[in-house]
Amino acid sequence: MSTPQEHARLMRQASAAALAVAVGLALAKAIVWWLSGSVSLLAGLTDSLLDGAASLINLLAVHYSLRPADDDHRYGHGKAEALAGLGQAVFIGVSALLVSVQAVDRLLHPQPIHAQLLGIAVILLSLAATAALLLFQRHVVRVTGSTAIRADSLHYRSDLLLNASILLALLLAQFGFGELDALFGLGIAGYILWSALQIAREAVTVLMDTELSPEVRERIAALAGAVPEVIDVHDLRTRISGTRWFVQLHVRLPGEMTLAEAHRRTEAVERAVHAEFPRAEVLVHTDPPQAVGELH
Repeated sequence: MSTPQEHARLMRQASAAALAVAVGLALAKAIVWWLSGSVSLLAGLTDSLLDGAASLINLLAVHYSLRPADDDHRYGHGKAEALAGLGQAVFIGVSALLVSVQAVDRLLHPQPIHAQLLGIAVILLSLAATAALLLFQRHVVRVTGSTAIRADSLHYRSDLLLNASILLALLLAQFGFGELDALFGLGIAGYILWSALQIAREAVTVLMDTELSPEVRERIAALAGAVPEVIDVHDLRTRISGTRWFVQLHVRLPGEMTLAEAHRRTEAVERAVHAEFPRAEVLVHTDPPQAVGELH
């Protein structure tokens, strides 16, 4: 089972890798766009530049979110990840608008595309680098559940399709269909915008303290209810902050149970949930049998 320290290390590595890939690809695309004049390549360049800015914000947010809880932030700093996700959505949405404007201008004022082979080479490089980054991000998200890395991964998945579309546009230009370049640019812009909306929706879900999935909630309730002498589980509340889950629940225990024994049962419930969901911070409140109807 991975430790919080391992989670932190992976998240820092993933955010730094994303920034390095974005900056490297932006430089390569800038050179080839200057030589070719391709709108599709401009779409890729614009997206990579804004990816770099978004990944820089993400890197800073991940470092901040991993700070331990303090007197002013008793639940930690994890929601900085969701704020970074919203920032990424804004950057990516702006890139979609910029590409759309350039594509419309090229439709109205067509220009030939040059250096197609060089453009194809840099897009193949982009595809390889992005695919490698996505594999690493997928591993990090699976281990840590990081909102920020998941948002980063979502927009780099859109980059993979973006670069594939650019490659197709450049290949078609090789066969005399250069006018399709601007149309591909518009299509790419639409997909980038859709990706921005997806990232924003996920970030808002975290900021609004949306509950964990019904399946996870049911499993948590089942784990708590399986502890000996727990009569029932109720008032289960969950939320996410960064890589941490906060779980609060009430359990009903026999009225004749001593305070010391009730405390032991409470700890058993916390251990049972945490054993299956290590990211969960569990708070358990105990009720005697007659208190359920009165208090709730």
